[in-house]
Amino acid sequence: MFFVYGEKEISYLKAKDKRLGNAIDQIGHIDRAVDTDLFSSVVHHIIGQQISTTAQATLWKRLNERLGNITADTILAFGREELQAVGMTFKKADYILDFAEKVQGRTFDIEGLDRLTDTEVIKELSALKGIGIWTAEMIMTFCMQRPDVVSFGDLAIHRGMRMLYRHRKIDRAKFERYRKRYSPYGTVASLYLWAIAGGAIPELTDPMPKKVTK
Repeated sequence: MFFVYGEKEISYLKAKDKRLGNAIDQIGHIDRAVDTDLFSSVVHHIIGQQISTTAQATLWKRLNERLGNITADTILAFGREELQAVGMTFKKADYILDFAEKVQGRTFDIEGLDRLTDTEVIKELSALKGIGIWTAEMIMTFCMQRPDVVSFGDLAIHRGMRMLYRHRKIDRAKFERYRKRYSPYGTVASLYLWAIAGGAIPELTDPMPKKVTK
């Protein structure tokens, strides 16, 4: 399953931002995979923190092969030692087990997240061990499919903005100006900024000054 968007979001963004509109025309529709299961998505994102996407994919594949279904019950039955044996650190294993215990014990209302505002979702998720604001925003994007997420903490978003708008640096004021321009379809704008940061338009380079190494 891919993040759902269409002509309504594209037409709005193209009308609001000519540069982004031109990039959208060049790149075309983006198919970005989403995981609609909120519990497994949280576990997936905890696993992926501070490791490469390749390493994350490897650990995720191993965990799925061992458990079949990623649920609070299967995680708790698996246990700390087995989670670590899959390849993650004990710290991440403890974060995942703590999350599973809260969901199983209903001290964390995972089903209720869909009824909350974006701000409230970030507050609830970032109160969990191992979940920060950026991770909460990624869960909102790639699981909950919230329509207006543009993460200030995402380095690739900064890179995409620098490349598209030719800024040497994106400070908070510039970021907020663009975020408000994209709203209420910031998540679709994020998809294109990530694509730009990844080289989808080869002629767009990063104007940020390169660090001089001695």
